[in-house]
Amino acid sequence: MTKRPDGKLTFETFPGEKGPQDECGVFGVWAPDEEVAKLTFYGLYALQHRGQESAGIATSDGKRIVVYKDMGLVSQVFTENDLATLTGNLAIGHCRYSTTGSSTWANAQPTLRSTDHGTLALAHNGNLTNTGDLAETLAKIAPKSDNSMNATTDTEIMTALIAAQKGKNFESSALEVLPLLKGAFSLVFMDEHTLYAARDRNGVRPLVIGKLDHGWVVASESAALDIVGASFVREVECGEFIAIDENGLRSTHWATPEPKGCIFEYVYLARPDTSIAGRNVHTTRVALGAQLAKEHPVAADLVIPVPESGTPAAVGYARESGIPYGAGLVKNSYVGRTFIQPSQTIRQLGIRLKLNPLRDVIEGKRIVVVDDSIVRGNTQRALIRMLREAGALEIHVRISSPPVKWPCYYGIDFASRAELIAAGLEVEEIRRSIGADSLGYVSMEGLVEATTIAESKLCTACFTGEYPIDIPTDLSAGKNLLEIVNRYE
Repeated sequence: MTKRPDGKLTFETFPGEKGPQDECGVFGVWAPDEEVAKLTFYGLYALQHRGQESAGIATSDGKRIVVYKDMGLVSQVFTENDLATLTGNLAIGHCRYSTTGSSTWANAQPTLRSTDHGTLALAHNGNLTNTGDLAETLAKIAPKSDNSMNATTDTEIMTALIAAQKGKNFESSALEVLPLLKGAFSLVFMDEHTLYAARDRNGVRPLVIGKLDHGWVVASESAALDIVGASFVREVECGEFIAIDENGLRSTHWATPEPKGCIFEYVYLARPDTSIAGRNVHTTRVALGAQLAKEHPVAADLVIPVPESGTPAAVGYARESGIPYGAGLVKNSYVGRTFIQPSQTIRQLGIRLKLNPLRDVIEGKRIVVVDDSIVRGNTQRALIRMLREAGALEIHVRISSPPVKWPCYYGIDFASRAELIAAGLEVEEIRRSIGADSLGYVSMEGLVEATTIAESKLCTACFTGEYPIDIPTDLSAGKNLLEIVNRYE
């Protein structure tokens, strides 16, 4: 537990291996007859899996924008009284996991900027790859008094750039700034009267549009639409900018679409009840499990998932193989952020904080354990040790994605390449390292086939090292934004 400059406490997590993390979830709503703050709260609640470090909501009553944000989970940040103060007819919200900029209150979103023609609040999912260049541009076009920055994120740079376009409304300002941005971005932003949304030309991160009886919703995933009672309309298209106000929805394409959707959304990041490009994520993951069974069959007595991310693939593996499916591991759903620092004894228990084997189910059996990915291998190594201690005769690990060999620069926080176990070891070496009796990953071809999307329209960089968007040459650019901007008088 650490203390912010204002005296409030931030949250700590139990130590252990960190899996792949997505940067953020975004949500926006324009609905004059609804409690927009509560709709946004529930929308963010549905997107909590995309970011757990901070949460924030901005609302407008047509005269002013109010922002409330803090560190922690959505349910920890907002109370009923907080939401009651956030009145108006439009709102945007954000839940954050940091991939650029540190995990601090200053970097929580939405960001906020006042200009001559109104106030701008903005929330972002993704990761820009040219923040250094953008900071240089901002410093040159805006007086130092107008470009002061307290945050160290690409989101802050985008907000400042849009606000720095003098003598224009935010719609025209955004259309000038969007072509300058490189990387992955799904944005929701607002002024006092209008809800805006935009998606990068490659559509790396998801963004969808929903319709309420008397309003509109924009969200990172379709599951968030379901939660707030909005009907799915369509995805925000690659390179599209939309504006929503009392006159309805209007759309502009600021770039030619070049689809490169993140394939890891299908593997792990998105909720299973979300649909991407018309394909339900749960259905895709079940198909991945079936493909795994075809590519890596094994004689065994029981298929168990690593809950919950491995559950759909385990169902598919069991169906295709004919091996019975069972729940061999119990997950503690309440392990996560806490004010209590774990003792050294608890640290040594490691994965047992989150998972515990059902001895009566697995003792004396040959087990197929299905998971979505292996990052460093520490979790799988500890898990296999637990299962052997619980009496499993054989342990066969099956992974519903290819080996993760490359870092992501578009909004997923993987370990560095040096830490990725598959970057340095072959499959047989990984098997020996984690202590499994056998190990099988689904093939790249099998993964692509399960998505039903052409490989040419997917970003597969974390598996193949083929990056569809130029990666940053200065990987510390996000940390140097303040220095770049402040260089100019």
